[in-house]
Amino acid sequence: MAKLKLDLHDIYNQGRKIDEALESIIHEAVEKKIKEVEIIPGKGSGQLKKKVLRFLDRKDIKALYHRVDKDSKNFGRLFVYFKF
Repeated sequence: MAKLKLDLHDIYNQGRKIDEALESIIHEAVEKKIKEVEIIPGKGSGQLKKKVLRFLDRKDIKALYHRVDKDSKNFGRLFVYFKF
């Protein structure tokens, strides 16, 4: 199964770039009908993960995907699933 991966470690402190990267990968998944996107905000203080979850909670974005899972073994990782 094809999946996309977005690692936010390099841009963790660049708000606009984070939003652009998230927006880009979600739309890429939709365009290419990819069912799973792995997002790695990393562990840190948890602020970046909260930011990612807030982004995924936006109405326009939420309409695009099926569900979000937090990795139970790795706090710094999220999976976004799509249904086509």
